[in-house]
Order: sequence, then structure tokens, then C-alpha cells
Amino acid sequence: MKRLELSLEDYFEGIRKGDISILSRAITLVESKKEEHQKLSNELLKKILPFTGKSKRIGISGTPGVGKSTFIESFGKFLTKQDLKVA
Repeated sequence: MKRLELSLEDYFEGIRKGDISILSRAITLVESKKEEHQKLSNELLKKILPFTGKSKRIGISGTPGVGKSTFIESFGKFLTKQDLKVA
């Protein structure tokens, strides 16, 4: 069964409402290498930016096996213990 494609508005409204399912799909969209996904994700990021408050977007990179996943998990727990949200 093919998953329903979401529009820019679907993503935007879902994120604004705190829909974790749509947020996770939006993260996948942003990570996609497909040209049409990159275009839509850029539009989404521009549209959502005014509503992000003081949020930060970071990227973690490195060679396989250096501990990126371990770091991300630890850092996420550190932030959530401070009552901050992580996506």
C-alpha cells in the first residue's frame, strides 16, 4: 500500500499542531536526496521558520563507528532533562 503524499500545508499544519507522526515524516523529507523532496522540504523550512522561536538546527556527521548515535542519544537525554524538546 502506497503512503499518502502530504502537501506543504499538511506538513506545516501537522508540525504546528505537534503531530509527531507528521514531524517524523517531515524529518525524513528533509533528509531525502530526491529533488522533489528537497524542493518541498526547503519550502517547508522557510514556511515554518517564523514559528520556531529560539529553536536550533544542528547536524552531526562523522565516519561510521565514531559514536554519532551514542552522542545524539546522550545529548537528547541531556536536553529533555531540561524540559526542552528534541526532534
